[in-house]
Amino acid sequence: MDAVSGLLTTQVIPWGVATVAVVAFVAVYVRNRKPSGAIDDAVLEAVYLMSTAPVELREGLDQMVADKVATRLLQLLKCIAVGITDGEGTLLSWDGEANDHYVDLVDTVGTSIRKHRREVVSHDKMPCNHRGTCRMRTAVIVPLIVEGKTEAVLIVVGRTRGKRIVQMADAVASFVGTQLESARLEETKHQLHQAEIKALRAQISPHFVYNALNTISSLIRTDPEEARELLQDFADFTRYCFRTEGTFTTLSDELRNIDRYLTIESARYGGRLNVRLKIAPEVQSVVVPFLLIQPLVENAVKHGIATKPGGGTVTVTAQDYGTEAEISVEDDGVGMDPELLDGMRDSSSSAHIGLTGINRRMHQVFGNKYSLMVETAPGAGMKVTMRVPKFVRGVRPDMLKFAAEVPEQTARRNGGAPRSALPNGVANPG
Repeated sequence: MDAVSGLLTTQVIPWGVATVAVVAFVAVYVRNRKPSGAIDDAVLEAVYLMSTAPVELREGLDQMVADKVATRLLQLLKCIAVGITDGEGTLLSWDGEANDHYVDLVDTVGTSIRKHRREVVSHDKMPCNHRGTCRMRTAVIVPLIVEGKTEAVLIVVGRTRGKRIVQMADAVASFVGTQLESARLEETKHQLHQAEIKALRAQISPHFVYNALNTISSLIRTDPEEARELLQDFADFTRYCFRTEGTFTTLSDELRNIDRYLTIESARYGGRLNVRLKIAPEVQSVVVPFLLIQPLVENAVKHGIATKPGGGTVTVTAQDYGTEAEISVEDDGVGMDPELLDGMRDSSSSAHIGLTGINRRMHQVFGNKYSLMVETAPGAGMKVTMRVPKFVRGVRPDMLKFAAEVPEQTARRNGGAPRSALPNGVANPG
């Protein structure tokens, strides 16, 4: 009997220990697993909420944007309230409870703006008519400083005291401040684009304006219909080039304006300048920086054909290239020594509209892999080719009104359709 009892004890005790161990392991695993899942969910929620903020702050901070950001930060921080003021301390948005306490925080907000530092205010030091029911315990006020200036102020109202709410406010303020800096950089970038466009407008030769008007005036008596059409082309050309707004346009509109330029120059040079435009219909809606191609065409006429005895031909081609559009401006003029290309790329003088500016604009908009490709040789003319992506996030035409405001001319002096509207067509001015 003792032997049997001993045998049972020997067998049961290990199994009992093993069972207890398994139960304990499962309990520990489940207990540890639940917080991990909660943390994962919280992280995912935080990532989602913060990922939407850059889009909202891209255009800067106003009341509408502040409302959206405050709501998202309240969801993220799970605090009592979130407030956002402008750089002067004027409240833009307050989401959550305890909004009556903003008045009590105004002086501290002003101090935070003046001293460029975070301020922490305890509820115990504030007057409160609902001290028994008010859930506010701490208010953390953090200035959002961009380029040495307070752009806005973030107010985080917490239900607890201690370092945690302060750390959370600092982290969120750092993120929002970074997004405001990005918005400022976007604005600076936009201003740079506008300055470059103004410079391009200024480079449109006064001699072209003078010569165009002189050509039109010489035709008024001999061919008034031709003069009338050229005057309309000249008016539309200058109206397009000197618009005060617009950073991007469609390839169709850009090429249509180049067609106007070449029409006027063809009338001036007579039979010495021939023009070919070959435009594929599937690339006409591609968006390009405003006045990106015009300088290349002007170079081809002024420095390629005008100085060549007997003149020549300028060919502008736009064709489909998979996910890109390929655009080229070619002339069979005098050409140049390829070794001089480096100097030409960096040229900013009136003798040559430099290619550096065009390259820089392409890099800024499309990335560094998009650059001009130049082929030339003395006496062999020049061909400048660029490729642009058909779609770039955030790049959209902002000159659509112009296309609608300028009616398409139904006929030109040769009785045909506008050259830029001829898909894959070839046209020579008569």
